[in-house]
Amino acid sequence: MKHERIHPATRTFQALRIFVNRELDDLKGLLEATPRVLKPGGRLVVISFHSLEDRIVKDALRGGKDKYFSVLTKKPLTASEEEIDRNPRSRSAKMRAAERM
Repeated sequence: MKHERIHPATRTFQALRIFVNRELDDLKGLLEATPRVLKPGGRLVVISFHSLEDRIVKDALRGGKDKYFSVLTKKPLTASEEEIDRNPRSRSAKMRAAERM
């Protein structure tokens, strides 16, 4: 696998995009609403593309005192080397799944 250097401006533009588009707030809102709108037995699958998103998803699925979900993916699923070769953007994707209890 090639390890190409990421341009220094990448994280800056990513942070600006996340802030301007309110991506983390929208993700939190979606995850807070999911227990109300997803029927028991329904499944939730989320693909995150950076660690801030992944932490929010992981914490929401684990639940704390109000446990609504049975986690189906103990660890996040990630792209294979073959997929990353075909689609370099997939290198940062992490998929988590849970079932509504």
